[in-house]
Amino acid sequence: MSENGVNLLELRDLSVAVRSRRGPITLVDRVSLKIGEGEIIGLVGESGCGKSMTAAAIGRLFPTTAAYISGGEVLLDGTGDLTDLSDRQFRKVRGARIGMVFQDPSTYLDPLMTVGRQVGEALQMHGYRGDHQARIVELLGLMGLPDAAQLATRYPHELSGGQRQRVLIAAALAGEPDLLIADEPSTALDVTVQAEILVLLRDLRDRLGLSILMITHDLGVVAQMCDRVYVMYAGRVVEARDVQEIFDDPRHPYTLGLLAGTLSPELEEQELFAIPGRVPDPRAMPEGCRFHPRCPLAVAQCREQQPPEMPLATGFSACWRYDDPRLPETWRLPEEDLLPIEDAAEEVEANDER
Repeated sequence: MSENGVNLLELRDLSVAVRSRRGPITLVDRVSLKIGEGEIIGLVGESGCGKSMTAAAIGRLFPTTAAYISGGEVLLDGTGDLTDLSDRQFRKVRGARIGMVFQDPSTYLDPLMTVGRQVGEALQMHGYRGDHQARIVELLGLMGLPDAAQLATRYPHELSGGQRQRVLIAAALAGEPDLLIADEPSTALDVTVQAEILVLLRDLRDRLGLSILMITHDLGVVAQMCDRVYVMYAGRVVEARDVQEIFDDPRHPYTLGLLAGTLSPELEEQELFAIPGRVPDPRAMPEGCRFHPRCPLAVAQCREQQPPEMPLATGFSACWRYDDPRLPETWRLPEEDLLPIEDAAEEVEANDER
């Protein structure tokens, strides 16, 4: 929640399912989270944990027509429960209140249209009544793109990956949304360009007062970007904390495993850790805690009963052993701190000067 106590977006027991011949399969299971005004919230977990499907449910952009919201509420300040809106009504919300940025800009940019025209189409869609060309140049310039007027005449294949992602962000902001959902926005880019994009997003939050939901598998990104973080596993949130607390004192073994797999760019040699096993098939979820087949701390209770949300200072941990001080020796956290994003940005600027 933001400092003024206002939630821009709140999910209450949101569930998402897909239709199949054997009946509905739940992919997102009663997820609740809050995003305050001006906050950057992280939603983190491995592939297949339901992060992107949660984002798709908020923006009503499911990757398949078989997916649907099967329960819960999506509450947007000033609009009410978005699940009550028809598709026609929701189109007035998407873009105007909620913008979305995805992982691979090449998938979402038309190769046959100039990037300026594509940003212009977003302006037209949201009823912008000013000078479109001037606004296109203004948006591209806001993204830190040099010579925005000339760049607007180019096609996506003439731009670098980082430039294409900036164009996609510009189009997402054409409707002046309050919330930006960034689904793995830097994963497809090289390390230095990733740092640039993350710096840009944080700068946009500060300059425009945006709230951002950052979908990522990388806790390093969360450490650098987010105010609070929700850790998701097998369709459920298993830990939710202020970002500093979750790094200083993780209270769920899954969170600990993700942290142990976070590499520090300052270390030349570091053994890559991966949590043993894999995310369970949503068609055959284990009984009890869904993480217990992979958890070195699991006991009989973990295998038999689903843990409740155990309250902590700024959130909760859904783990029966959340207060157990013993952690597996094989799951060591990196000994060095992550490289601060400000330092990464300075390295980028130094490389540009050279």
